[in-house]
Amino acid sequence: MPSYPFHTTREDVRIPLPDGTRLAARLWRPTGDEPVPALLEYSADRLSDRTVAEDARRHPWYAGHGYAAVRVDTRGHGNSDGLPGEPGDEQDLADGAAVIDWIARRPWCNGRLGLLGTGAAATNALRLAARSPDTVGAVVAACPEGGHRLGGALLAADLHTRLTALVADAALPPDPRHTGDAWRSAWLTRLESLEPPVDRWLAAGDTTVPVSVPVFAVAGWGDPSCSFVLRLLAESPTAHAVLGPWPHGLPEAALPETLRWWDHWLRGADTGALKAPALRSWIGTRWTGEDSWPSPDVREIHYQLDGQLRTAGTSADDRYVHVRSPQHTGLNAGAYVPRGRPADQPPDQREEDGRSVCFDSQPLPEPLELLGIPTVRLRLRSREGGGPVQLVARLCEAAPDGTSRLLTRGVLTAAGPDAEIELAAFAATVPAGHRLRLALSSVYWPWVWPPADDTGYAVDPSRSTLSLPVRHLAADVGAPPVAFEPPALPDPPDIHLTEPLTARPEHLTVHDIGRHEWRTELSPAGGGTRTHPDGLVRDEQTVTAYRVLTGAPLSAQARTDHAVRLERPDIGWDVTVQTRTQLRCDAEHFISVVQLRALEAGSVVFTREWQHRVAR
Repeated sequence: MPSYPFHTTREDVRIPLPDGTRLAARLWRPTGDEPVPALLEYSADRLSDRTVAEDARRHPWYAGHGYAAVRVDTRGHGNSDGLPGEPGDEQDLADGAAVIDWIARRPWCNGRLGLLGTGAAATNALRLAARSPDTVGAVVAACPEGGHRLGGALLAADLHTRLTALVADAALPPDPRHTGDAWRSAWLTRLESLEPPVDRWLAAGDTTVPVSVPVFAVAGWGDPSCSFVLRLLAESPTAHAVLGPWPHGLPEAALPETLRWWDHWLRGADTGALKAPALRSWIGTRWTGEDSWPSPDVREIHYQLDGQLRTAGTSADDRYVHVRSPQHTGLNAGAYVPRGRPADQPPDQREEDGRSVCFDSQPLPEPLELLGIPTVRLRLRSREGGGPVQLVARLCEAAPDGTSRLLTRGVLTAAGPDAEIELAAFAATVPAGHRLRLALSSVYWPWVWPPADDTGYAVDPSRSTLSLPVRHLAADVGAPPVAFEPPALPDPPDIHLTEPLTARPEHLTVHDIGRHEWRTELSPAGGGTRTHPDGLVRDEQTVTAYRVLTGAPLSAQARTDHAVRLERPDIGWDVTVQTRTQLRCDAEHFISVVQLRALEAGSVVFTREWQHRVAR
C-alpha cells in the first residue's frame, strides 16, 4: 500500500431510506474524528463483485487524500434491499437524494459532497447534483451516457446489449455472505418484479441532462459521450474536460486532476484547477490545451462537395449523385462504446468506402489539425411521398497507399430537401500528402437500424458542404505543456482469472454468398472465471450477433445472450442468470423478445419472457 497523507479505514454499512429500504454501501475514510468532505459513487453495478477491483484502487486513494469515499449499490441491485427499477427513474433519483442527505449528516462528513460516476452513473450524478445543489459542490462525470437514438435513428449496436445486461444485473441475487439466509426470498421477489423498459428505450430520444454545479468531465475519443462533453463545456462556465486516448471509463491517469477538482470546490484550496485549460485533448500525437470552448484557435473551414471535394459519381445530364448502399454497409464500424479491446477500433475503411459514395480532396499541402464537431449540409432531391431517409456520413483520412482511416461519423433521419448531419466530436492530425474523404451511405448496420425502404437518396453536390473544425497549427506556441502523471494507487485485490480453454473471436463476420447474408458475432475479450479473495467465484459470458440480407432492410436482426454465474463453493451457493434479447423490425414496428432464466445449483427456479411491439 503506497503512503498517503491520511491513514484510512474501510467498513460496510447499510444506508436507510425514508421507506425503510436499506442500501448496501462501502465506506473508505480517514481515521480520526475530524469531519471531511465526502465523495459518492452511486451505481447499479454490484460493489461486492463486479466493481470490487476498481473500487479497491480508486476509493482508498481518495480516502488517503482526506475524503470519505462512499460506494453505494442502488435499490434492488447487489446487496441492497428493495426491488430494482430503471436507472435514472424517479425512484432511483429520490433514493440518491436521500443517500446524499444521509451522508451529509454523518459525523465524519463536513456537509460537503462531490459526486462521481461512469456511464449511466455519470448521467445520474449530474441529475442528482441538480436536486441537491446546496450540498453537492462538484461532479466528476466519466463518459456520461445519452439516449438510445443517433440523429433520430434507433441504435442497434448498443441498445439491446445494454438492455440484456440491465435485466441480468437486476435479476442477480444478493450475496448470502453479506445478507444471510434472506438472500433467496429477496432474489425470488426481485425476479417476479422485473419489467424490462423496452417500450421507453425504443421510443426515447436524446437525454437532456441538467448541469447545475461545477463539472469535470472525462472521456476517451471515440466514446459516444464526447459530443456531450464539448456541449457541456460550451454551456457551463464552471466545466472543465479531458478527452484522451482512452477506452470507456475513468482512466487512472486522470485521477490526480479529479483530486485537484475536489480540493478546489470542496475544500476551497488553491490547487490551480481553474488555471488549467478548460479543455485538454489528445490530438493524434500529443496533448493540447484550450483555455475556453469554443476555442478561438479553432475555426470552421468549408469544403464544397463539387469544389475542394469531388466524386466521380455524376453523369453529364444529372447534377445529382444517387446514394443507395447495400444493407451490410457499416460492418466495419468498430465498437459503438470502445472498451480497450483489440477489435474495438474500426479497421481500414476501403470496403466501407466501396459501399458508399465518396468525395475526396486533393492531397493536403500541409498537416491539418482537427478538433471539434464537424457538420455536413446536404441538398437532397425531393422524393415522392416525402418520407424520411437515413443519411450517413463518414469522414476518413485516405493515405497515399490507399489506406482509409475513419476519423468520425454521423447519422441523421431526415425528410429533406435540406439536411444537416452532425458528426461525432473528434480530434486528429491529418498529415501532409493525405486526402480528406467524405463517404455518404444510406445504411449503417449494425450501428443503427436500417430504414424500412432502401430507395436511398440523391444529393446535389453544388449545394452541399462539409464544415470542419480546423485548429491553428501555431496554437500551442508559448503555451505550457499538457501532461498527466499516473497516481500511486493501491495494489488491486488478488482476483484469480481462469481463462477458458477455447476463446471465441472478439469480432467474427461471415458472408454467406449463396444466401446473400452477412452475419456478425461479437464476444468481448476477458471472459473466464474470476475467483475473489473472499471465495466468491464469478463467471460472465456475452455473445452478440447481427444478421442482414444484402438487399432486404427488413431482414435485419440482433440478438444478445448473456449469462452470469455466482458461486461460493465453501457454503454450496451456486446461482446462474441467463438473459437473451432479440430485436427485429417490420415496416411499422420494432419487435422485441426478452427472455430470462434463473437457476440455483443447476435447477431452474424462474423463467419468463416479455414481448413488445413499438412503432418505428
